[in-house]
Amino acid sequence: MIVTFGLLALFFAFVVWTLHRNRTVDQSFTDYAVGGRSFGARYQAMSFLNTWYPGSMFTAFGALSVTAGVMSFYVLSYSLLTVVLLFVLARPVWIWGKTYDLRTQGDLFALRYGSRHIRTIAAVIGIVSGLPWLVLGMQALGNLFQAMSLGALSFSTSVLVGVIVIAVRQIWTVRMGMRGVVISDYVQGIVAYVFGGMMLVGLIVWLAQVRGATLWTIDPKLYAIPGLGSKEGPLYLFALMFTGALGGWCWPYIFVRLFTADGVRSLKKSAALAVPLTLFFGVALLIFGMLASTTPEAVAKPDDVWFIISQQAGGVVLLGLAGVVLLAASMGHTDGNIQAYGAQLANDLVGNYVELDQKQMIVIAKVGMLLLTLLASWLATLTLPALFSLAVLAYQGIIQLAIPQFLGIFWKKGNREGAIAGMVLGFVTAVGLELAYGGQLPFGYGLTSGCFGLAANLAVYVALAYLLPRSEEESRRIDELFSAVRRPRPARADLTAAPQDQPV
Repeated sequence: MIVTFGLLALFFAFVVWTLHRNRTVDQSFTDYAVGGRSFGARYQAMSFLNTWYPGSMFTAFGALSVTAGVMSFYVLSYSLLTVVLLFVLARPVWIWGKTYDLRTQGDLFALRYGSRHIRTIAAVIGIVSGLPWLVLGMQALGNLFQAMSLGALSFSTSVLVGVIVIAVRQIWTVRMGMRGVVISDYVQGIVAYVFGGMMLVGLIVWLAQVRGATLWTIDPKLYAIPGLGSKEGPLYLFALMFTGALGGWCWPYIFVRLFTADGVRSLKKSAALAVPLTLFFGVALLIFGMLASTTPEAVAKPDDVWFIISQQAGGVVLLGLAGVVLLAASMGHTDGNIQAYGAQLANDLVGNYVELDQKQMIVIAKVGMLLLTLLASWLATLTLPALFSLAVLAYQGIIQLAIPQFLGIFWKKGNREGAIAGMVLGFVTAVGLELAYGGQLPFGYGLTSGCFGLAANLAVYVALAYLLPRSEEESRRIDELFSAVRRPRPARADLTAAPQDQPV
């Protein structure tokens, strides 16, 4: 325990030292919420990866690769598609963000559709959908600290220790805002996905040479995927990859990464850097899990495969390093969540209806982050058997932001009535089907409830775009937004001006 917990403590102290070394005083809410739009490609790439991949990649998806084999590669497929979408979204979103001083996902909705109320709806869907995943991330640390204690701590005690550690870590997230998140993501991302990826390659070699595990000797059932007549349905994998790729940029803590870069070029370079890193880490993790399926201990406790194989290959030292890697991934995901939701509370909820100055916005964001940390920490210590089901349900809901978001960015004709009605109907459809059928739709051929919600969402959005004509003033406003993207450089504008608010 001294070795394992000692390595964790050293890493935690190094992250805190890095944050103190780079601490600055934020002059505005934009500085606090998006780091002053000041980060280059390397920081952007690591910040995206460290927020996108939670620590549960090593536990939940490690376990999935042990038990389901090639099926688990869907996470790599939609992760790569998400990075491709980063390249596509970079120019319009960054230019609008810089020109109109956008700080949150809700800001972009309000700007595009000319309504303050859509900002609130988007923020509420984002926060409500994200809370179960935030709690699950905290609970996942229970596996980490139980493994680091070599089984001396019970799981409930380990969860409590993990919650305390991650809650203490949020002190620096609250104090430094997005700047602190991105800086720590850079350090944590290198540890989690570069060093962690190299560890995975080493463990793959060990499994092959010492245990004789190869892709040709593992159980053939690990190569099976759902097809006609399967329980999941023939369209199940398509649904997972499609909704996963669309949903990636619907999460507020991912979308805000489009505002933190110092320019469009940095965003596109970050996508170019993130693709090989994603491919390297994802392939290594999933092949590692498949080869580990030949180890009885890993099959018996697949959630602990990362720790079991690390300890068998390198004793307590490698086990401790495995813990450091998972802690690095977990901190980045949790920090990104809490910072984004705190900014939304201040900007999209309170600040949307109450006139606040820059300092008041920062204070409210900090208080919101503190309260959210305390709420998630408390929920993580409870026994909530339906929490994972709620998290799955939340994912079917969050992807309903995709229709007004993506079509709004690339299609002029959509209007606020269609955006709001489509989101609400899509959310209600997805949640209703999920609650009614528990994720197994007898008529879906593998399509999830979120896919049916997206279909209803899209139908309403497109129908109202054609049925409800826009005023000339609104048409000119939309034309100016899209012409700003086509210009060689961002349009000059009052960077403190809020987007036009019109009653809905």
